[in-house]
Amino acid sequence: MGKEKNPRRVADNEAMAKLRMLRTSPQKLNLVAGLIRGKKVDKALTALTFSNKRIAEDVKKCLQSAIANAENNHNLDVDELVVAEAYVGKNLVMKRGRPRARGRFGALRKPFSELTIKVREIEEQA
Repeated sequence: MGKEKNPRRVADNEAMAKLRMLRTSPQKLNLVAGLIRGKKVDKALTALTFSNKRIAEDVKKCLQSAIANAENNHNLDVDELVVAEAYVGKNLVMKRGRPRARGRFGALRKPFSELTIKVREIEEQA
């Protein structure tokens, strides 16, 4: 008996990885995600390795997870993978503050974001 298998959320030639609670603003994360959209995975990994952005290391880890999911869980060829989608979402915002002059309170927002990367296998055109 038991439960039925969940349907796949992505197509048969795709794999996905999601990273939640990244301690950066979605706007900054989207700049790094824009570096890898539409590129082959080896070029995307190279771009993330040599990026000066602090969050690029976490994005690289998520991309490597998506590649590993494609290879191990869905039997896709790693050499044919392309970053099909890389999109960013908002997560919680920690509200902190610090005292300012004349008894006021300066609000500090510490945003979190989440990242979803989908890789797709494309066949070579001959």
